[in-house]
Amino acid sequence: MDVRKVAKLAHLEITDEEVALYTPQMADIVKYIEQLNELDTENIEPMLGGLTEEGAATEAIRDDVAVPSLGQEAALSQAPSSVAGHFQVPKVL
Repeated sequence: MDVRKVAKLAHLEITDEEVALYTPQMADIVKYIEQLNELDTENIEPMLGGLTEEGAATEAIRDDVAVPSLGQEAALSQAPSSVAGHFQVPKVL
């Protein structure tokens, strides 16, 4: 992954020195994460949540049931301010 591309996506300005510093670090991170592709997960059951302190799987809080979404009009009807179909929020810097 290109460090400059990531910086641009994050709206960060970085120097050439920072690119030189972060490029090998990012390569190491990607290499480490790619190790997950080597794992055989063929017979592993999918799981949501995590583990308890005792190592047991956590129980689901509720059934995963699809429900109709609220919809844009209904969601924006209670918004203090909206613009062009989107929530308008204060700028945060």
